[in-house]
Amino acid sequence: MKYVSLILLLCFYTLTDTFAQKPASTEKQGPKEDKPSASSRTLNMDAQVVTNGQVTIKGQRVPYKATAGTIPVWDEEGKPIAGVFFTYFERSDVADRTTRPLVISFNGGPGTASVWMMIGYTGPRILKIDDEGYPTQPYGIKDNPNSILDVADIVYVDPVNTGFSRPANKDVPAAKLFFGVNADIKYLADWLNTFVSRYNRWASPKYLIGESYGTTRVSGLALELQNAHWMYLNGVILVSPTDLGIERDGPAKGALKLPYFAATAWYHKALPADLQKKDLTDILPEVEAFTISEYLPALALGGSLSDQKRKEIAAKVARYSGLSETAVMQQNLDVPANFFWKELLRSKSQTVGRLDSRYLGIDSKDAGISPDYNAELTSWLHSFTPAINMFMREELNYKTDLKYYMFGPTFPWDNTNNHTGENLRQAMAQNPYLHLLVQSGYYDGACDYFNAKYNMWQMDASGKLNDRMEWVGYRSGHMMYLRKEDLATSNEHLRKFIQKSTPQNSAPAKYSGSR
Repeated sequence: MKYVSLILLLCFYTLTDTFAQKPASTEKQGPKEDKPSASSRTLNMDAQVVTNGQVTIKGQRVPYKATAGTIPVWDEEGKPIAGVFFTYFERSDVADRTTRPLVISFNGGPGTASVWMMIGYTGPRILKIDDEGYPTQPYGIKDNPNSILDVADIVYVDPVNTGFSRPANKDVPAAKLFFGVNADIKYLADWLNTFVSRYNRWASPKYLIGESYGTTRVSGLALELQNAHWMYLNGVILVSPTDLGIERDGPAKGALKLPYFAATAWYHKALPADLQKKDLTDILPEVEAFTISEYLPALALGGSLSDQKRKEIAAKVARYSGLSETAVMQQNLDVPANFFWKELLRSKSQTVGRLDSRYLGIDSKDAGISPDYNAELTSWLHSFTPAINMFMREELNYKTDLKYYMFGPTFPWDNTNNHTGENLRQAMAQNPYLHLLVQSGYYDGACDYFNAKYNMWQMDASGKLNDRMEWVGYRSGHMMYLRKEDLATSNEHLRKFIQKSTPQNSAPAKYSGSR
């Protein structure tokens, strides 16, 4: 199932007129500011605008400098073939950045910008929504008291044809150079080399964070940066991860959805009374155990199942999913996700969202096998689009007539030879510093939480990396940070992960030998 998925970041404080701030005395001067042209739909591929702000995070005043602009992608002859837009937040009261972590942030799609996590999650400015993540008017942004800018600098990167990023001209073979799993990883790794060099961040502990397809991207980048650019990371953070190229066709693909179904049914009070009265995290272990021990083997047996056993499995699937036994039997025990989103609340003439099943939709007809639209995605575009345009153009003073691509033209996307899960495993095996944090929302049906766990099991079948891999779940969906309670806890988990995985001074990166 290859839908465009989302996710994203947080943004920034009310800013003064554009000016370049002098760095602290121990820092080297960064790139010279070169403002973009305001009245043009042609991208200046190497131009930056600097503004300044401050935000209070966990009761502490944090001043920062923000750089919004572009750095070119170069071909092998040193000719610019695209401009990649980025937004870089640096805490400005830090004199020495050699021990200051740098977080490099990507969203996914593929084909969407870093807007989601920038102004939704980790940045110093955040969009105005209600406590559960729904749009409110008037639109706008506000300070983010949970931002990780207190402990790390952050750069948000928009791949080509997302945000303001564009190919140099129509003659650039963009599909070949940019729009595919491995092409994407290759050119972005090269771009990051340029960024880290320009901004003097080679000494800094480095972290990649990706959401949705961004998790495919950063998993591949971990190894590409290490092998092709000799840039070693301290951490990779996967927010609502994809399958990372790990095979799961057939029975596994069918069975692994059930715990997500159970979470969604629990949220909508569609489970039997004895399950409904329990807390969500009390029932999920039971559903997970059934999924692995009974449901997956039953799907593997297929037509060889006895009628009695088929009815027993159907009854349990119905019990945990909130669907009828008849509906489960009609699907040969393997319920498609799009059918579940349509069927669960069909009697109430409502559908549930794909990326966050807390969101409800209404279709033109109650009949059918899938919803008319993604209720959650249209809600998110409703709130994020005005906010990011206001933030870029009014607060960051990035003046351009270019359209900001929430979703840009990046298709067809070449998904062949996707081995990014294995890439990440190799990077972790080769680099003892490298740690992994996975964050999932229980109500995410596109990149569901149990498949995220399955990724980790299959990546590290030997269990040798267990002490450097961590999974955390939240009571929300794909963008768990849109729920106010989860915004605070998920950022705190990031903060602790960064602090834990940044080594003590002079601690060697090595495996201990046997005694």
